[in-house]
Amino acid sequence: TVGPADQPGTSIVLYPPAATPGITEDERRMIAEMMAKGTYASINLAAKDLDSTFERLQATAEVVQEPTEQPYGIRDCAVRDPAGNLLRIQELR
Repeated sequence: TVGPADQPGTSIVLYPPAATPGITEDERRMIAEMMAKGTYASINLAAKDLDSTFERLQATAEVVQEPTEQPYGIRDCAVRDPAGNLLRIQELR
C-alpha cells in the first residue's frame, strides 16, 4: 500500500494477480487469459457520499452495480468507464 505523504487519507493498494493463497493452476491460467483480454483489472475507489458519486457517474459510465449493501460489511457500486475499465466505489464510513 502506498499513498501521497501529504494526503494521509489516500491509499493505493498494489495487488499482484493470482496472489491469493490456495489458487489453483487452472485459476492462474484463467487469470492470465482475462488479463490478456483486459477483463481482469479493476480500480477501487472510496467516496464519502456514494449516492451522489453514483448519480454523477451514471451520466457517463455503464452501470454494472447500483449502490448495494454487501454481506461483508461495505456499501459499494460498480461502473465501467468509456474505455471499459471496471471502477468499484466503496462508501467511506
